[in-house]
Amino acid sequence: MINLSITKKGLICLTLFCASLLKAQQANTITEQNIYNGIEFNMPKVKTTQFPDYSVNIANFGAVNDGITKNTKAFEEAISTINNNGGGSVIVPRGIWLTGPIIFKSNVNLHLDTGAVIVFSKDFDDFPLVKTSFEGLETVRCISPITANNVENIAITGEGIIDGSGDAWRPVKASKMTENQWKKLVNSGGVLSKDKRIWFPSEGARKGYEGTTNFNVPDLINDAEFQSIKDYLRPVMVSLVNSKRILLDGPTFQNSPAWNIHPLMSEDLIIRNLKVRNPWYSQNGDGLDLESCKNVLIYNNTFDVGDDAICFKSGKDKDGRDRGIPTENVIVKNNVVYHAHGGFVIGSEMSGGVKNVHVSDCTFLGTDVGLRFKSTRGRGGIVENIYISNIDMMHIPTEAIRFNMFYGGNSPVLEEDQNADDEKRDETLVPVTEETPSFRNIFMKNIKVSDSETAVFFMGLPEMNLKNVSIENAVFETKKGITAIDSDGITLKNITVKASKDYALTIYNSKNINVEGLSFSESLSNIKILGNKTEKIQFNKNNISNPEQQIIQGKEVDKKAVKLK
Repeated sequence: MINLSITKKGLICLTLFCASLLKAQQANTITEQNIYNGIEFNMPKVKTTQFPDYSVNIANFGAVNDGITKNTKAFEEAISTINNNGGGSVIVPRGIWLTGPIIFKSNVNLHLDTGAVIVFSKDFDDFPLVKTSFEGLETVRCISPITANNVENIAITGEGIIDGSGDAWRPVKASKMTENQWKKLVNSGGVLSKDKRIWFPSEGARKGYEGTTNFNVPDLINDAEFQSIKDYLRPVMVSLVNSKRILLDGPTFQNSPAWNIHPLMSEDLIIRNLKVRNPWYSQNGDGLDLESCKNVLIYNNTFDVGDDAICFKSGKDKDGRDRGIPTENVIVKNNVVYHAHGGFVIGSEMSGGVKNVHVSDCTFLGTDVGLRFKSTRGRGGIVENIYISNIDMMHIPTEAIRFNMFYGGNSPVLEEDQNADDEKRDETLVPVTEETPSFRNIFMKNIKVSDSETAVFFMGLPEMNLKNVSIENAVFETKKGITAIDSDGITLKNITVKASKDYALTIYNSKNINVEGLSFSESLSNIKILGNKTEKIQFNKNNISNPEQQIIQGKEVDKKAVKLK
């Protein structure tokens, strides 16, 4: 017989435990009201959406939920009806609703009931070419499945699913599939690249790929040439341009042709409670690319995508500098990232600048890189005032934290057609101009990393060092430790590095490095200092019990460059 009785003392303990657990859960719950708590800069309250209590159902406009009938006209008429009547909600009930592009008008909430699936057409003719911006450049692409341009007070809400039919659009590399998957894809139709290693949906898509030298944006060509490669110009799935007061709350966004969600030059956005998904092999399968936007809340979301998950941008090279609109005043809290090239990312298209960003309480599980910062010569732009805290990471196959100012387009885990030499550091000093990117004033604390490859990789430019970056209260259980190259003003405070196959800390051609409270294994020579431009390196002497054995100093380094204090 089981004794179900409980002592008074046990009941009290159980009650206290439950109370403390509830209190912790309440403390970790991020809401629209408490999300501003603890923000390090002056953050204006984001203006929110409001809709009248008026709604229409797309079925009343002739929409059919069989996954076969195109409902483009029904969506258009329902949205126009709501807009013409002063605003409200377009209800998408349970079922599979096939459609062409959905174009928003102001004061419309597209609400997906539980079980509702909006799936976009695989007929490329449904998506005409439009002028837009992609990867930071002014260009021409197919219109996005969901488009909002110069509108105000719009939302996408509910528990349904939005599927962009991206597999019909995206090229696929053979190296990212099993043999059987590759055979099935090839047998489905489409064409192959000359080396038979990339699948394209059509000859036009292959022609566009072969004629493009600037990542995925074609070289300057005329309208007729654009039309001939139309199938290559796959769109982002959700394009929100020059718009205000936007709410994305609840749905699953998946299978996008290119980037998944792309707010551009918009303000007052709330992005919460989303599930953002793309196959891990999807080319340019980013989750959220926030570009030249301000006053934004991003919280309580999960990402599992094929490229960067939460990425901040502001235009590329001259196009971005001419636009001159930074991404600023953004709060990112309580998000989980599974597969992605980067969990939280800034760059590489950051030519208009990024500033005043708070990121906290995020978890990265198996993400290629955790915190990723990237740029290159020619970008210009300033990234500054970035505050990151309470980040947990596990199973990171490359760097938990990575700054790369020689980014050339490689994936963090190199793919079959990529070469590490493409992003090799170039020590040649070049003049500092408006084309020189600058990353500075970046503060990280309370970082925990386990079972991962590399702790931190700092790499600035020789002519523009990475400046004033601090990491405080962090534990790195990794194979490799911390490396600082071309950095000025790095602070490491209360850091534990459990580097099993490397030095805990390597410094090269860097200066004004302050290390206070560094814990590491004493079984190895754990600190290496190199470079004839290295100077003003300071350690807390309490951490270095035997400097001659624990610090390896290159012959080219001035003996006065390192101090114990």
